[in-house]
Amino acid sequence: MTHRRFELLLAAPLLFALAACSTGGLGASKDSPYAPGRKAGVEAVDGLLVGHRLMDAGEYELALRAFTRAAAAQGMTVDVLSALGSANIGLGRLGQAEKLLRRAIEEDDAVPEAWNNLGVILMERGEFAEAAQIFQQAYALDDGQSDSIRDNLRLALAKSENSDYTESNEEQKYKLVRRGSSDFLIRSIP
Repeated sequence: MTHRRFELLLAAPLLFALAACSTGGLGASKDSPYAPGRKAGVEAVDGLLVGHRLMDAGEYELALRAFTRAAAAQGMTVDVLSALGSANIGLGRLGQAEKLLRRAIEEDDAVPEAWNNLGVILMERGEFAEAAQIFQQAYALDDGQSDSIRDNLRLALAKSENSDYTESNEEQKYKLVRRGSSDFLIRSIP
């Protein structure tokens, strides 16, 4: 029995070495269809940066995953909440986006884009008066620099002032148009 164990102890390193040679080393083959693993000692790319690039590419689900990784690494900061809300708008999940954006604007350092995107959601839901107030706050925080926020504010004010719709006004459709990495604009569909 001890002789058999001795043979196994000698054969194990030999088998391990042969297996390593057949794959081109102990790591994954360069011809492998799988993505390489994480390198030790290398810092990961910021999840917000990756998420915004994915948003630009229209990959909202992947962006949401990247923003979720950023939330795990950084916590639920204003930027993370705003980014998560923007990704959910892109996916059409307005309820989730509204909750996230409302949390973002409660913070002292809320960004104008978070206010604007919340206003876009409210416009989409037909809550024009509240949307106008939200857009006014976004416009004030932005110091009037953003044309998209100004256009959204004008539309919300016009809609909130004209509360007695006719049939032709009710049939007018709007769509969300993404401008930049996480800023949305409301456009009428001709």
